[in-house]
Amino acid sequence: MNNQSITKEILKWYDNNKRILPWRKHLTKKQKQYFTLVSEIMLQQTQVKTVIPYFIKFVKKIPNLKSLARISDRKLMKCWEGLGYYSRARNLKKTAKKIIKEFNGNLPDNIDQLKSLPGIGDYTSAAIMAIAFNKQFIPLDGNVERILKRVFYLKTEKEISKDNLNKKKSFFGKSNRSSDYAQAIMEIGALICKPINPLCYDCPVSKNCKAYKKKDFDIKSKNKFNKVKYFEADIYKSKNKYLLVKNNKFNFLKNLLIFPMREINKKKFKTSLNKRINIKMSNMDMKISINKKNKKTYLSNSFLIDKVDIKNHILPSFTKKIFKSIVSH
Repeated sequence: MNNQSITKEILKWYDNNKRILPWRKHLTKKQKQYFTLVSEIMLQQTQVKTVIPYFIKFVKKIPNLKSLARISDRKLMKCWEGLGYYSRARNLKKTAKKIIKEFNGNLPDNIDQLKSLPGIGDYTSAAIMAIAFNKQFIPLDGNVERILKRVFYLKTEKEISKDNLNKKKSFFGKSNRSSDYAQAIMEIGALICKPINPLCYDCPVSKNCKAYKKKDFDIKSKNKFNKVKYFEADIYKSKNKYLLVKNNKFNFLKNLLIFPMREINKKKFKTSLNKRINIKMSNMDMKISINKKNKKTYLSNSFLIDKVDIKNHILPSFTKKIFKSIVSH
């Protein structure tokens, strides 16, 4: 198949198989731009199925850029609670303010201007250009990368580099339905060209795929090393209340409530007799020793929270996991 045929087959597959997603509704131009911005920020490092309920709640309470720029940080974080990577929410509010101040309230349709907005990089700017403005961009997310790696049978570090993958995007050709086309390619990666057990017989480009011809679907990924770090968390309890502190010590979960904790060395962690839990955060494996304290204490920026009242507070999943662990222990 030539590029034109590939484009036609991909769009035909998309028209018959695309998922019904809340940011794909029939919208006004203004709504589409806002929904695209919010959904693409939410989809950074988070799966579609996880994002859907958060997105619906978010746009219901914060329906446009003006309301996003004006919302209090507390209400914003309550809407984002549990979705993780909270800097995304803070950047989204900063972006709304900047758009209103510098772009007359209109999401810019220029890629360099988009990249000037907080939290928007190469992928997100390309996705917004394609989806919101129907410009001829193919965003290079993990799904698109996987298709290209299989189509061209890319295995070496050099072959799977971003530069090379960006060059290989020409495989897809162009379409005047750029918004649908960008989403179609990502959709194929998500639903058909899956990391394990790809559904090649349903794939519109399998005839062009070297991995399919070789029956070798293993994906070569860049080596990512998760840091292993060790911590000790102090649990202060008074009756049914637990002491939490506003985090200004660690870069992760900045300004959110966590249990008082400190980083320790591996040796101290191994010799500790405390209960332990493991939590994965971004590129970090956290091994946490739970240290129960019986003595009352008061720390700066601390709050006593009743366990029956926990739902009324903005707590990251990280804190909830530790809380669940100590309550069940």
